[in-house]
Amino acid sequence: MSPGNSGRLVILSGPSCVGKSPLYECLGKFYPELRNRFHRLVLINSRDPRPGEIDGVDYHFRKRAHVEALRMDHRYAVLEVRTDLQALDVEELESLLHRGDVFFEGNPYVARALQTHPHLADINRLSIFLSPLSREEIAYFKMPERNISLEELLTEIMRRKLLRRTRRQKGELSAADLDNVETRASSAYRELQAAWHFQYVIPNHDGEDSDNWDAFYYPIGDARKTLDAFVGLLQGRVQPSVEKWEENLLLRPEN
Repeated sequence: MSPGNSGRLVILSGPSCVGKSPLYECLGKFYPELRNRFHRLVLINSRDPRPGEIDGVDYHFRKRAHVEALRMDHRYAVLEVRTDLQALDVEELESLLHRGDVFFEGNPYVARALQTHPHLADINRLSIFLSPLSREEIAYFKMPERNISLEELLTEIMRRKLLRRTRRQKGELSAADLDNVETRASSAYRELQAAWHFQYVIPNHDGEDSDNWDAFYYPIGDARKTLDAFVGLLQGRVQPSVEKWEENLLLRPEN
């Protein structure tokens, strides 16, 4: 990153369907002065848009061959994200940061690239991970006497969330939809293993499948707590619900 950069990169990440998108929408609804500070980082994506997604706003949707070809251009970081290819325009990010704060909301694969890319070594970051389980819940379920596979449990949790979200979006699901759900659900455990790299972790049980974000105008349940915690971090306050995870949290203790 070139000298004179003044902006901060805010990274909001977590598994698919954990609640990143409704959290960002609630930020704009209830704290527009905070969200309006951000220049949103929009990546290139090889997949088709989901219902409601807008080209140039959510992603720049391009053919896979187009994204693959960007590997030859040093301005881009091309990443394999589950079954998709995504590309980050590093020069665009540098330009946005010269203009102010930049916001990225997306999966942990891209978030880790934003944390580790050599061109971005000197930038100011605030990195936040949304988790479908709390630190206490993980510690509880991984105890040997529970005889539970945390990876299988987390996959089932995210599978159900993803199925509910996809049915809301599309109604009847195709074989391709079900394959996509399975890919994303089975990726969640590996993605959660990256959470310790983030400055803060916010546990959130109200994913994108939950009515708690918008059914009653004001968010309720974990949706409300997550919004409050997120706003606090943006304002420099760490609420009691916010966690910091150690590297070995997801490792099963030895008998």
